[in-house]
Amino acid sequence: MMLTSRFEMWLGWGPELAFFYNDAYVPTLGKKHPYALGRPMREVWKEVFSDVEDRVRSVLIDGVATWDKDLLLLLERNGYPEETYHSFSYSPLRNDQGRVDGLMCVVTEETERVISERRLRKLGSLADKLIGVTSRHDVITATMWMFSEYRKDFPFGLLYMLDDSGDWSGSACTQDAETLVDTRWPFGSIERKDTVHRIALDEMGARSAPVGAWKIPPKEAVLIPIQGIERIYGALVLGLNPHRPDDKGWQGSGSLSQARLRAR
Repeated sequence: MMLTSRFEMWLGWGPELAFFYNDAYVPTLGKKHPYALGRPMREVWKEVFSDVEDRVRSVLIDGVATWDKDLLLLLERNGYPEETYHSFSYSPLRNDQGRVDGLMCVVTEETERVISERRLRKLGSLADKLIGVTSRHDVITATMWMFSEYRKDFPFGLLYMLDDSGDWSGSACTQDAETLVDTRWPFGSIERKDTVHRIALDEMGARSAPVGAWKIPPKEAVLIPIQGIERIYGALVLGLNPHRPDDKGWQGSGSLSQARLRAR
């Protein structure tokens, strides 16, 4: 049943919960496939075993199935701890004597849906804040509020404005980012053209960047120009989620903020 199912499924059997899974589950394993086959579950998912150990105990000791919806798990399946979300159930598997000797997991990875919905909520909140706004100051305030509230995608945010004399002045969206305001960001890279510039924080000497909603700091940031009709009026500096370094979805969030500020 497991091998032919198109649902993601795996089972753990025996005292060490030897790990067996179907083809649909392979994308969740990432680089752990095919090494994971037959290995103890505690070894396969050692980075998150403590997060699900109570569920395993519920099944093996009490014989009670579990259910989780959109559980956050930082899986190390692509060489780094990755932000992922899963809805799954552990249920007991019994041997010929009727004793629980393993568990079955039916799972759906919800990562893209959860993160997309989070970003839509963020943009919706920004749109609500901008209703009836007529001044640049209020637009800036609303934008800074958004980046201070939603810190999984962007652990920190800085907003800079460029005056007519060519001087940049910055403000931090949160208090823990104030130490980064005086960083010498490469504004020249966006003054010449309307483009997003990706920055390695180590190269900028910004090693103590705020962690936002996470336990580790971002390694990269992006510099997003605020484009006027004839010239650039400012820029956003946003720390990138360290648990999704290859994610391109943040560009939609940055683009809308850029467009909103541009329109004002």
